[in-house]
Amino acid sequence: MQRGIQRAAAVAFVFALAFPIASRADEPKAGEKIDQSTWKQVDGLLPPEILKHYREGEYQNPVAEWPADKYNWPPDFKSATESNEGKFKIGPTGEILSVETGQQPPFILGYPFPRIDPKDPQAGVKIVWNQFYRFYYYGNSYNESQVNWVSPTGMERRTDQRVSFAYYDGVTESERRPNPQNFLSQFLAVTDTPADLNGTAALSWRYRDPGKRDSSWAYVPALRRVRAVSPSNRSDGFLGSDMSQDDGPFFDGKPEDFEWTLKEETDGMRIAESLNLEGKSKSKWIDGKGWDADWPDLPFIGYMDPDWKGVAWAPHGAAVLAKRRFWVVEGVPKDKYYLYGKLELWIDKITFQGAWNRKFDWKGELLNTLQVMAWNPIAFTRPNGKVDYLQGSNSAYQCAENIKLNRATVAGIKSSPKAGFYSHIVFPEDYFMTETMMKTGK
Repeated sequence: MQRGIQRAAAVAFVFALAFPIASRADEPKAGEKIDQSTWKQVDGLLPPEILKHYREGEYQNPVAEWPADKYNWPPDFKSATESNEGKFKIGPTGEILSVETGQQPPFILGYPFPRIDPKDPQAGVKIVWNQFYRFYYYGNSYNESQVNWVSPTGMERRTDQRVSFAYYDGVTESERRPNPQNFLSQFLAVTDTPADLNGTAALSWRYRDPGKRDSSWAYVPALRRVRAVSPSNRSDGFLGSDMSQDDGPFFDGKPEDFEWTLKEETDGMRIAESLNLEGKSKSKWIDGKGWDADWPDLPFIGYMDPDWKGVAWAPHGAAVLAKRRFWVVEGVPKDKYYLYGKLELWIDKITFQGAWNRKFDWKGELLNTLQVMAWNPIAFTRPNGKVDYLQGSNSAYQCAENIKLNRATVAGIKSSPKAGFYSHIVFPEDYFMTETMMKTGK
């Protein structure tokens, strides 16, 4: 009986992947460029503030074909997703519970909710949880990267960070580790440059317990002290930028801290990476560190290209627009001290990769839009024969645009060609501790 149920779920899962995306007669074809002369072809397929950039000649990107059924599913993730059908439910505060026990499951692999019913009043939070378990799967990461302030005409301020993420749930079986404190994830960021920020550090622990709020600390070298900070501060701009800790890879707030509503299902365009979609990603295995992304020397943000005439933070180079089907989910924070009064998340219906994270104030005015690039996972084989799936390795584009102040913050950029972007890394057990902040700070 159980095998029959799993087979039925698998059939439904595959059917969902193959379901075609509707097309309009005036939509652009693969290879055509969307710019000031062709923007009307994507009218209604992009958030208005993004469409404006194409209308005014500030963004220009070719269209790439990314069919709904073209996705490289890691076999263990796909199998686990299929077997998760009917296993989980949403608890009273938005947490995931086992249907069988009524308790929090000890571990989840794959999407907890393989099928989303748009009529389900809990569809919104289920979609958000699926997007989390998508990026949990790709494991711990250590990134030597930039977070940069950008005006319409160029980069104004550059910072270099060492950013680490660790995940205790959703990872492959071989990467699971003891978790007596019931962590969900941990985060540590240490700033190297410029000199006035050197040694500044932020640490955060997130718990699987739905009633336990994040533990967060900050270290300021001038004070030489670690200070506990409110988890509400995760919505504030990181180091005064327009990007926050709650942005993470797309949205990294605690799901239980919000009330979620599925607003609509829609066709739309998103930013994707052309080399990755062509299967040209490169990564190299570094013993003791993990997979290091090997990036080609390409200008993938507007200001990197001296001949670029559009807005400086525009997605450029290998960045393309791809049509996808989206869930549009609205989140209202339960904490009235949270910086934003409403979030609107555009999440890919097939892959659950986020595309557009639109943030509104408590009166409903749009303040900020986070724009995130997508990749098709690609398999890489370690020297010992183990196969890992990586999200992408040619470039990255993560841009938080401040709509009212006409500026942006871009992140996910290697600090140098030799900087490390390591995935599937194993951290020492005492790495995500306040003592590490003081050791790495100056």
